[in-house]
Amino acid sequence: MYSLGWMYANGRGVARDDAYAATLFEMALAKGHVGAEKARSAVGEYTGVVPDCLLPRAADRGFAARDSWDTRKYLASLPEHKKKVVEMITTLAPRFSIEPRLALAIATTESNFDPGATSPKNAMGVMQLIPETASRFNVKDSYDPVQNIKGGLAYLRWLLAYYQGNVALAVAGYNAGEGAVDRYRGVPPYKETQNYVRRILAFFQRNDHPFDARVVAASPALQALKAAGQ
Repeated sequence: MYSLGWMYANGRGVARDDAYAATLFEMALAKGHVGAEKARSAVGEYTGVVPDCLLPRAADRGFAARDSWDTRKYLASLPEHKKKVVEMITTLAPRFSIEPRLALAIATTESNFDPGATSPKNAMGVMQLIPETASRFNVKDSYDPVQNIKGGLAYLRWLLAYYQGNVALAVAGYNAGEGAVDRYRGVPPYKETQNYVRRILAFFQRNDHPFDARVVAASPALQALKAAGQ
């Protein structure tokens, strides 16, 4: 990450891009690179935007086209106290092969980017993980924003694979659990879940997303829906 950031910061072998460099240096810093902090401060505002090489390979896997949404413009529109969490999400999401726009849609709907949020159902943190989901994805402290975001992204990646990139089903599973989605063979008839799915899709504006079929086998319910032509 540091070497690639240096290439973008200096225009060596690639077109110079300080925004890409800032993200790459931030990722190197998160991994403990001792020189990354100084390099990061030299390339300007951090936005979380990443070069194509860190995005899912759509051509190789039949994935959807890259989301061209302007992360930097969205970040600039936020109050200062939310920007750090949004920066974390936009940096971490590509590591889980998730487009930042979808990850941000989940986080803003779940907690409005509040690391200390707790729901009446004991869902915790930025991505509102219930204890069972936190344990399932190895989150030790759900109020630690980095752990929480990683756990939520890991679950979302799993759901996208389970529902083969169908965003509506994946986010319905995030809200109500994949068991409910499988049982109803689609978005469950819960008002909360249906409103949740509508809100996510209004923000993300697509119902398809890249997925890695190696993560988990497809949902049996999804196969039944396809067989029925739905």
